[in-house]
Amino acid sequence: MKKFHAGKYRPYSQVDLPNRQWPNNTMTKAPIWCSVPIWCSVDLRDGNQALITPMNLDQKLELFDLLLKLGFKEIEVGFPSASKVEYDFLRTLVEKKMIPDDVTIQVLVQAREHLIERTFEALEGVKKATVHLYNSTSVAQRKIVFQKEKQEIIDLALEGVDMVKERAEKFDGDIMLEYSPESFTGTELEFAAEICNAVTNRWGISAERKVIINLPATVEMATPNVYADQIEWMSRHLDNREHIFISTHTHNDRGTSVAATELALLAGADRVEGTLLSNGERTGNVDIITLALNLYTQGIDPKLDFSDLNTVVDIVERCTDIETHVRHPYVGELVYTAFSGSHQDAIKKGMAYQRSKHDSLWEVPYLPIDPEDVGRTYESIIRINSQSGKGGVAYVLEERFGYQLPKKMHPEIGRIVQAVTDSEGRELSPEEIKKIFEETYFHPESHIELIDFATHSKTVKDSTVYCRLNYRYNGKEYETQGSGNGPIDACKKALRKVYPHPFTIRSYSEHSCGEKSDAKAVAYIEIETEAYDTYFGVGTDTDITFASVKALFSALNRAFKN
Repeated sequence: MKKFHAGKYRPYSQVDLPNRQWPNNTMTKAPIWCSVPIWCSVDLRDGNQALITPMNLDQKLELFDLLLKLGFKEIEVGFPSASKVEYDFLRTLVEKKMIPDDVTIQVLVQAREHLIERTFEALEGVKKATVHLYNSTSVAQRKIVFQKEKQEIIDLALEGVDMVKERAEKFDGDIMLEYSPESFTGTELEFAAEICNAVTNRWGISAERKVIINLPATVEMATPNVYADQIEWMSRHLDNREHIFISTHTHNDRGTSVAATELALLAGADRVEGTLLSNGERTGNVDIITLALNLYTQGIDPKLDFSDLNTVVDIVERCTDIETHVRHPYVGELVYTAFSGSHQDAIKKGMAYQRSKHDSLWEVPYLPIDPEDVGRTYESIIRINSQSGKGGVAYVLEERFGYQLPKKMHPEIGRIVQAVTDSEGRELSPEEIKKIFEETYFHPESHIELIDFATHSKTVKDSTVYCRLNYRYNGKEYETQGSGNGPIDACKKALRKVYPHPFTIRSYSEHSCGEKSDAKAVAYIEIETEAYDTYFGVGTDTDITFASVKALFSALNRAFKN
């Protein structure tokens, strides 16, 4: 096997920031821009350019409509100077008046005159737009790609600013400048601050001419705390900081884009660029769904509506032709599902506790968010395979089918179902679990069969219950009578006149199942044999007495098989 050669890589340099403040900060609000919580979606640009087959016009329109419904107030719609589809998409939005007045359209462009000219042609008729100007500033890009010195890179950025500024002054609408030193995380901080300050100064930054400085982790190169240090360092060294919105734009090369963005917000960032479901180049952009719902689970309103995640996933998958991983945070098919027995038991108890308490505070183990808040159901929370335990089976039977099994019965049904999962080597559906339960308890192999049962009391003051019992035992019919302190006790004594197997009734419980006229009684009886083995029986009927007697016969058939 070929070995790793770690010596070919150099550790990322740390930021000299001994009095860093971000570790002591607490996130108490969503990203703020102009006092309005906002996120910037770059799905239609950054996400689109990373697709094997870029979106067509119809797909772009469908995704744009989704972004509006989710509550995005700033949307980067593309790179209109890059292709006809990109240009036509923006023109369609304008000509069909599809851009709400409170939504700012953002467009990306390089510092090249013909591209900037084409971009402003596409923007004609837009009321509010952000022109996102960028050029690469990293050591590697300067040395390898452009072979330019620092001043030449600054000059290129300023030429772009001049061209945007000239056209913005003639534009019939509001234009804001966003500048990105692309590959910021590979750029010396002193140089990043120098070029950003040169850009804002050339633009003429003021309270009326604010600028977005986007500091992208175009490639994620270090641990999240380093990115936070970089953001805080830049915040201290940007001129006119009070008129600048520091924007983050993280990629997920090291798998920590969410953490990097959250720490950057603690470090002073004002704004977040990202995509839905982390679509983007290489390992993707930061996932705004995860970021927003992370805030939500901390009691902070993210000002984005993800109450119907299933629809969001359906549309994004259809437009991008990329499937969502089943373990993707908050949205994956299995993220609200427990197979482990101990997890299932804790969730079952947590759900019961949640229903019983008087406040709405969410307190369910293993579920950091209420699935109903994001449009998911409770049906799939617990699923049964060979790793599952007794509590999970009981949960499925109760939540899906209304059978409220007594706690003492959980181990028994758990063993019965696990024997099937071990044999089958697969997950069982709720319907299969119900079938196993009902075949085990309602239709056991029968050596004794109930035919009829009737009770009466002699007087009002006499609490004794008298019964007549008709049953078939080993193919022969019997009619016996008995009396006791209740129907079950009377039935037991009537049985013992002929039935040869001694048993003791250890526990009994009952409940109704169903709604109003369709409701039925369900009874559970636990018996113990002379060998101290215990067995449960279950019976159901519209009459609780018959349900109880059926439960007793169910237990007998399970305990004393021929």
